Amino acid sequence: MDTHTNPDDQALARLRADFPGHRIWRSTRYDGLPGDWVATLHDDSAGIDPTVIRDSSADLRQALDAERGRRAR
Repeated sequence: MDTHTNPDDQALARLRADFPGHRIWRSTRYDGLPGDWVATLHDDSAGIDPTVIRDSSADLRQALDAERGRRAR
């Protein structure tokens, strides 16, 4: 039994917990490996752009923080 937790799974769980107004997921590349990090807006009060795509979980977090700030204005 493999008890190791994938760091990407942990990052995904943290993003989902911190940004419940978005559906957050990883795309799949053409070769079957994990691709971009994607957030789709489900609650209009959580952001402006309907879809945000970034190369890393850190970049997606930064973009979603900016989205939250844009909506607050």
